[in-house]
Amino acid sequence: MQNSFQKSSNLISKSLNHPDESRQFTAHGHLDLINFEDGTTIGKGIFEPGWRWSTDVKPLAQTTQCMAAHMGYCISGKMIIRMENGEEYPINEGDAFNIPPGHDAWVVGTEPCVMLDWSGYKDYAKKAAA
Repeated sequence: MQNSFQKSSNLISKSLNHPDESRQFTAHGHLDLINFEDGTTIGKGIFEPGWRWSTDVKPLAQTTQCMAAHMGYCISGKMIIRMENGEEYPINEGDAFNIPPGHDAWVVGTEPCVMLDWSGYKDYAKKAAA
């Protein structure tokens, strides 16, 4: 489905309710993306209970850790981020975040974790090139 958008002068408005692209995780959720003419991508990740990067995205990315940097906002739910050095950080509803590459992550609880990201979703959950 093509995303409808408003453009006036230099202002552009697009809706995540009508994404340009949706990517399914191996299980437990999906990612909706909108793309702008300047190359900017904004995504909304819906991470369902039971989602874990190492089981739901790693098979697509084919890397040992998530190598995307993420900057965004948690709309709802809770996720734990575990960095390569073993440190763990919770991301809760209402939190803004800046997560460097080199991490695993998983949803905590029975509520989906919904996150907006404007830096790390452009190539997220894409199948690795053969």
